[in-house]
Amino acid sequence: MGPGLPRDARRIVDVTGRLVTPGLIDVHTHVGPGYWGIDPDPVAWHSGVTTWVDAGSAGAYTLDGLRRVAATATVRVPALLNISAIGLAGRTGESRDLANCDVALAIDTIQANRELIRGVKVRIDRETVGDNRVEPLRRGLAAADACGVPVMVHIGTTPPALDDVLDLLRPGDIVTHCASGIAAPLGPAVHAAVGRGVRLDIGHGSGGFAFDVLEAQLGAGLRPYTISTDLHARSLQGPAFDLPTTMAKLLAAGVPLPEVVAAVTVNPARLLGLPGGTLTVGAPADIAVFEVRAGEFPVADAHRQVRMSPVRLVNEVTYVGGTPLAPRLPAPPPPWIPLTDTQRAALDGRARQIRDLLATPLVGVDGLAEQFPRHQPRSS
Repeated sequence: MGPGLPRDARRIVDVTGRLVTPGLIDVHTHVGPGYWGIDPDPVAWHSGVTTWVDAGSAGAYTLDGLRRVAATATVRVPALLNISAIGLAGRTGESRDLANCDVALAIDTIQANRELIRGVKVRIDRETVGDNRVEPLRRGLAAADACGVPVMVHIGTTPPALDDVLDLLRPGDIVTHCASGIAAPLGPAVHAAVGRGVRLDIGHGSGGFAFDVLEAQLGAGLRPYTISTDLHARSLQGPAFDLPTTMAKLLAAGVPLPEVVAAVTVNPARLLGLPGGTLTVGAPADIAVFEVRAGEFPVADAHRQVRMSPVRLVNEVTYVGGTPLAPRLPAPPPPWIPLTDTQRAALDGRARQIRDLLATPLVGVDGLAEQFPRHQPRSS
């Protein structure tokens, strides 16, 4: 990177008129094994996301499964360790038994896996914790404090009260689903948390993002530090879809494009101490190239509220470590994922289109060469 570079490279890619960013960093995804997990590589190929932070799919008992995913993925997969040792094997309830929230075990697991684990994840809502209220969060904070890493806390249905959650958080900790229509963090406690350095993360997911809450927060001076999808098996087919689509929703709410790009590159890299996030000399060659299409593009939140984005970012190529990602087809959703009839019909239609495309010969006769001529030239 630099001005006046020599044009004698092996391959030159002309990106005139395109938006070139560092590879995007999605700070809240689920790619580990279990109820929620998806394969990141097929989505990375068309979305520009080169770093997928798995946010709590694995706990101490199940980390080896996530490690295998990270070892075989083309993209980078750092992790936040679930304070519940069973992780997200099921839909919810992982912190109802406090025996699973073993602080000493979590500390030992983080210390033994420093290259993989960048923080602790705790889900705090009525279904997940039952009668334990904020005790799983206290335990997650104790483990994180001992290891010098942040905590990401999921907020949702009460009890426990949202203020009881926010009041425990430290500078550098993360509130995901920060614009949740269910939790609606708009009171003094969220202002106080942000004032002492707690970071807000979008964490769109299936039910964690509402336009009216985000707009009220922006009007009150509360701005998300990171934009993430909470992409998983239930949000991949909608309403989140992918990170560029989620970014468009922030643009629709009036957040400027440079701020949106920072929230998916340099900000998450700083937050978790991740490689990448910049295009400076010496950084990993994780790069995303986008066409910026101007217009009016309808985008919906988790509650089907619609806004118009002035821009759509269409990924054209994604590089991880200097190598362009190869096309990959996504697997069909697992049978336990609820889909509407329209979603099922769209998935079936897409499969037919892909089959038709691949079943059609790539080129006609005019696009072929005679690789092995019948008549060899005679030697004189």
